[in-house]
Amino acid sequence: MNPFSELFREQLRLVTRRHFLRNCSTGLGALWLSTQAGRVFGAAPSVVRDAARPLAPMKPHFRPRAKRVIFLHMAGAPSHLELFDYKPELAKYNGQDCPQRYLEGKRFAFIQGIPKLLGPQYGFRQYGRSGAWLSDRLPHFSRVVDEVCFVKSLHTDQFNHAPAQLAMHTGYPTLGYPSMGAWVCYGLGTVNEDLPGFIVLLSGGKTPDSGKSGWGAGFLPSVYQGVQCRSRGEPVLYLSNPAGVSRDLRRLSLNALNDLNHRAHADAGDPETLTRIAQYETAFKMQVSAVSAFDLSSEPEDVRTAYGVRPGEEAFANNCLLARRLAERGVRYIQLFHWGWDSHGASESEALDGGFRQRCREVDRPMTALLADLKQRGMLDETLVVWSGEFGRTPMRENRGGVEMKWVGRDHNPGAFTLWMAGGGVRRGISFGESDELGYEAVVDKVSVHDLKATMLHLLGFDHHRLTFPFQGLDQRVTNVTKPSEVVQGVLA
Repeated sequence: MNPFSELFREQLRLVTRRHFLRNCSTGLGALWLSTQAGRVFGAAPSVVRDAARPLAPMKPHFRPRAKRVIFLHMAGAPSHLELFDYKPELAKYNGQDCPQRYLEGKRFAFIQGIPKLLGPQYGFRQYGRSGAWLSDRLPHFSRVVDEVCFVKSLHTDQFNHAPAQLAMHTGYPTLGYPSMGAWVCYGLGTVNEDLPGFIVLLSGGKTPDSGKSGWGAGFLPSVYQGVQCRSRGEPVLYLSNPAGVSRDLRRLSLNALNDLNHRAHADAGDPETLTRIAQYETAFKMQVSAVSAFDLSSEPEDVRTAYGVRPGEEAFANNCLLARRLAERGVRYIQLFHWGWDSHGASESEALDGGFRQRCREVDRPMTALLADLKQRGMLDETLVVWSGEFGRTPMRENRGGVEMKWVGRDHNPGAFTLWMAGGGVRRGISFGESDELGYEAVVDKVSVHDLKATMLHLLGFDHHRLTFPFQGLDQRVTNVTKPSEVVQGVLA
C-alpha cells in the first residue's frame, strides 16, 4: 500500500463540490458563491446555534403559551363519525344508495360503484357543561370534554395513509422533510440535555405507514430527529454497557472517540460530525436518565391504575404515562403512535363492529388519565396535547368490487375529520368548525393540516413564516412553502 496514494484519496473524499468551487485556481467559484449565496442557496438559518450544543434551550419569537407538545396520533385514521362528529341526518339515510353528487369526481381507496350510506354505528350523547357530543365508545373521556377543544373541520389533500401521515407531521406528502418535532427542537432546543428533545413511542403492534420519516429530521441536522424509545425492556436497544465495561471505561472511550470526531470536523467541516458527538454524549447521559424516566414501577399504584398500565407491554396506556413523565423531565416534543385504526371492514380486526371497539378501549382510559394527571400537577396549561388521525372516513359503507362485505367499515376520506386539542393556550370546552350534514366535507371554518401546524407553532411562541431553514434554494418551513396556512385564531384562549 502506497501511503501517499492513500492520503491523496482521503483528501479527495473530503473535498465537497462547494469546497472545490471555493478553492479552484481561477477564484470564480468563490466569486460566484458570494453573489449567489442569498438567492440560490437561501438565507442563513433562522436559528443561530452553537454547533457544540445543538440542543441548548433557545427563546422563541414571542411569549409562548405552551412549553412542550404531546401528540397522540391514531395511525390508520379513526372514524370521526363513530367518535366525535354526530350526524343524525346520516342515521336517517342509513342503508340508502349514496346520491351521485357525492361520488362525482371523487377518488376512493376501495369503494366502487354506488355504495350505501352508513349511519353512526354507536350511540351519541352530550356531556359536560359544554354539551359536547361524544360516542358511547369513550365513556372515560366523557369526564374531561370540558378541557378539550374539538376541531371538526380538519381536511387534507392526501387519501392514502403514508402520504397523509407525512403531510400531518412534516407538511409534505413526500419523503425528505423534517417532522414537526424536529422543527420544534431546532427552534427551541431542550431544557434537559440528559434526554433527547424529541421522543417517539409506538404501540398497537406495527410501525405507522409513514415509517421513521414521520419523526425524521429531513434536511435539518440529524440531532433534531425523534428518538424512538420502548415502554418495555431497555428504553433504547443496547443502551446499557456490555458485560465487563464500566461507566468510567465508557467515558474514557467516548472521550477518545470525541477527540477523533473533532479532528475529523476540523479537516472536513461537516456539521453532521458535531451532531454525532452530541448524540454520543446524549446516549451516555441517557444510560442514567432514561432508565429513571422509563421506570413506571416508581409511580404510585393509583396512578398506574388510572392509566390502565399493563406492565411489560408496549401499550398505549404505558406510553401515555411515560409521556407525562418525559414532559416532567423537560422533553420538548413527545409523539405517540397507536396503530390499528384503519376500519375498512375487510376483516374483524379492521371493522367498526370489531377491531374498532378494541382500539377505543385501548385509548379511552389512558388519554383521559393523561389530561387529568397533567391538570392535577399544574402542567396542562403549559403542555399542548393533540389527538388526531391522518384523515377521516367516508359516510358510505365500504364495498370491495362493488360487493358489500360481512364486516362493517368505511373508506378513507380526506375531506373532513376531527381532532381534539387541550392545554397550552387552547380554548376549553368548545367545538370549532363543522363538516356537512353527512360528515363528508369540511364546510365551516375549514382547517388544513398546514393551519394546524401554524397554530401549534404559534402556541409555542413562533411565527411559522420565520422559523425556516435554507434548502434547495428556498427558506423551507414546516407549514409548506407552496401551501397557504394561517393560525386558527378561533381555537386560541
